Amino acid sequence: MSLDKPTFRSCDASALRLAVVAARYNESLSDRLLSSALDRLREAGVQEDNLVVERVPGSHEVPGGLALLAQRQRFDCLIGLGVVVQGDTSHHKLVGESAAFGLQRLALETGSPAINGIVVVNDQGQAEARVGSDLDRGAEFAEAAVTMGNLRHKWRRKTQ
Repeated sequence: MSLDKPTFRSCDASALRLAVVAARYNESLSDRLLSSALDRLREAGVQEDNLVVERVPGSHEVPGGLALLAQRQRFDCLIGLGVVVQGDTSHHKLVGESAAFGLQRLALETGSPAINGIVVVNDQGQAEARVGSDLDRGAEFAEAAVTMGNLRHKWRRKTQ
């Protein structure tokens, strides 16, 4: 696992409109990931009125949930969150890959950046490390969303 994450450069996030869709599967882990991401978004200045949060059954449904939101409203960034833990089969790889492809396709089709916050791990210990204070991927995904949302916001203003 890489600990070499980008340095977050603080910026004004008060005008950003963000959509977050989080999976309920592996709920205790997903809840912590979501909570951390939302805390970091609020710390960055994202306004509650500009933040839409929805839950879907599993990580496979996350891109579809974000697509439904993006059809109704324009967002500066979309964030998909979930935790997929390997079981007895390789199904976790399929879920992780299909969610990643779906999020990338959504970003390209909508013109809104989509943050892939689907954590795919081999065991519970890896999951705990990534949603807890050790690595805190939720905060990391939020920081990526603020950065990309500001970039989209900046370039949208330049083309108007």
